[in-house]
Amino acid sequence: MTTQSTGRTLLLIAILAIIALISYSIMYAPDDRTDGQKMSDAIKELPNGLDNSARQLEDRTPADKLVDAVEDVGNDLKKAANQQ
Repeated sequence: MTTQSTGRTLLLIAILAIIALISYSIMYAPDDRTDGQKMSDAIKELPNGLDNSARQLEDRTPADKLVDAVEDVGNDLKKAANQQ
């Protein structure tokens, strides 16, 4: 019985390691947008402020974009809480 549970544990660890490797490679993939796409994204973000618009011109990984989105939500929540 212990050999079977050890085998399952090793299989689970291997699966988790593969998932972690794939997630890492996706989150830190290079930004492959063209300059035209970056400009288009920047123009779309102008109503949200110049800082957000300027961020669109930088080379950013999906992880960077996720961090920025979380920070933006946090700032929006702070503004909403202060207005009440």
